Amino acid sequence: MAGAMGTAYLQREFRRKKREVFEDILEERRQSSDLRYAMKCFSPVIYRSLIPCKPSALKTMVLQSDQLQHVIRQISLESGESLDVLQDQATEILDEMGQNLNLAAIRMFALTLSKVFKRLFHKVCVNEEGIQRLGQAIQEHPVVLLPSHRSYIDFLMMSYILYTYDLSLPVIAAGMDFMGMKIVGELLRMSGAFFMRRTFRGNKLYWAVFAEYVKTMLRIGYAPVEFFVEGQRSRTCKTLTPKFGLLSVVMEPFFKGEVFDTYLVPVSISYERILEETLYAYELLGVPKPKESTSGLIKARKILSDDFGSIHVFFGKPLSLRSLTSGRLNRSQYNLFPRHLSQRPSEEIQKFISDVAYKVELQQIANMVLSPGVLIAAILLQNLPSLNFSVLVDRTIWLKDLTEAFGGCLEWPDNMSACKVVRTSVDLHSNIMRLADGEVILYENRPDDVITEEQVFTRAATLLMCASYRNQLVNVYVRPALVVLACKMSTSSSRDDVSRTFCFLRELFSKEFIFFPGFEVKDFEEGSFLLSKCDIVHLTPHEIVITKNGENTAMFLFKMFQPFLEGYQLAFMYLAKEVRGEFTEKQYISGMRSFLTQRILAGASQCYEALSSDIQKNTLAAYLELGIMTVGKSGPARIFTIDGQAMADMKGKLGLQIPGMKILVARL
Repeated sequence: MAGAMGTAYLQREFRRKKREVFEDILEERRQSSDLRYAMKCFSPVIYRSLIPCKPSALKTMVLQSDQLQHVIRQISLESGESLDVLQDQATEILDEMGQNLNLAAIRMFALTLSKVFKRLFHKVCVNEEGIQRLGQAIQEHPVVLLPSHRSYIDFLMMSYILYTYDLSLPVIAAGMDFMGMKIVGELLRMSGAFFMRRTFRGNKLYWAVFAEYVKTMLRIGYAPVEFFVEGQRSRTCKTLTPKFGLLSVVMEPFFKGEVFDTYLVPVSISYERILEETLYAYELLGVPKPKESTSGLIKARKILSDDFGSIHVFFGKPLSLRSLTSGRLNRSQYNLFPRHLSQRPSEEIQKFISDVAYKVELQQIANMVLSPGVLIAAILLQNLPSLNFSVLVDRTIWLKDLTEAFGGCLEWPDNMSACKVVRTSVDLHSNIMRLADGEVILYENRPDDVITEEQVFTRAATLLMCASYRNQLVNVYVRPALVVLACKMSTSSSRDDVSRTFCFLRELFSKEFIFFPGFEVKDFEEGSFLLSKCDIVHLTPHEIVITKNGENTAMFLFKMFQPFLEGYQLAFMYLAKEVRGEFTEKQYISGMRSFLTQRILAGASQCYEALSSDIQKNTLAAYLELGIMTVGKSGPARIFTIDGQAMADMKGKLGLQIPGMKILVARL
């Protein structure tokens, strides 16, 4: 069963016909009244066994549940707090947290969002087949919607789409940040948002109330439950490592036999241009995230005059928990205890939850729709600071064909010339790139210029925005590209050597990219097969060699992943040369950023992407996992200590030359 669970990305039969089944839901909105749309007769498809109840009745069910009452009694015994006081605290938590679905508020949002989306986007395209499957799933069993998370628009878009298709509106797990927004916070609550604290470790009562609230909504089929398995927005457009807490909660009613089945629905939301792209780049460079506020939202209305292209929303096939567990998981352990007693999931259950989380994310990745701007960004980042427009058009066409051969799903206008497609995409991303005198320019770079720290920041912001679009393409190429990297880094062309290097790189980048746990061999075989199919490598039972015809493509793939490899090498150099004694994550990020800035100013590196806090945090996590440092705690902060011997062992593996610590890329 584990094998079946991980095959989502192995069966890359991306069909060009996928574009044909998308419907632009804004087309009708442009031709009819928004008010009529908002005030339409809304009789949604709902769970067939649902007994309708008001939000207040739902809260009463939670507060009176055996499980919550048991936890309250336990806490009372442990702390000496009276039952009445704890019951009042639970009520306060639930009042703070709970949604308050209200049709009037939903209609207001429908009217407002129609007007906003028509200003921001050319199209909002939804796969009709996925909507039909979702409608059927909602009627049969409790449903959990699991969208990818790239923008605050995501959860608004999900509710808007379900309202458009007369499907039961979801209840959405939202961060507390939104609750503090005057008026807007309450409107979100009335549109189905329930608010959760960013962290509640150690608060046993809060966790019990929250978990019971979510499970009660699932048990009675109150509404589809929606949350983001990534846990937060991805600032880089790479899929984030999954979080398991909420997924564990929504699975528990099925494990305990309280529901016959639960459907998990992966949803892929693809943006041609992301609203928060500039904010994300600044955040990654250390600028504090602005606090969510109503005044901030009002100030942001100037974006309504900007162009953000199109959105594609793909509703994947519902994953049945009953089918996923069949033949793999024995749920009888849950029959040994009363249902109201909470149990720590066994290792087997934890492994299952982890596998499902990765399966969901891999399906999200597989169903992403790529725009021409993604191809252009990948090409420009390898040709800094500018590239001739005609050359860019030719290379974009080449990369389009290669991407489709590797299984990527592209939205490419059939009724437009390639020149027009590229020009339109460059214009759409005019805040990152511009066309002048036949050149597409990312940033100015005059030979006599003396670069300053301010220029380093400005260039880094531009390149990180551009990289966020290239990163969408990285998902398609990660396995074959790591095979190419392994071929170039291995001591020989023997299949065993290349495979070992591939596995090392896969482990090294396990925080950067999504790999199904335990599928090292399958990932290597898939990457090798795709390269062989396109005549980039020649495979024999004992060797894997880059072909003469494939040299240019192999170098393109190598350069696409060079910023990640070089970023990890630079992080290693910083740890080896600059760090002495213990350090915290905050000290590491600050020191690393300063170290990299000085190297860029000195001309020793051009790896601006390594200035991103994302790659810095990932390098720290990866090196900790690889054993070159240890971690302890001092108060709330984690304290890291380097293992000198492990560092020495790692130098060769990272492709670093010990004398002078030269970067592998320079050697190649």
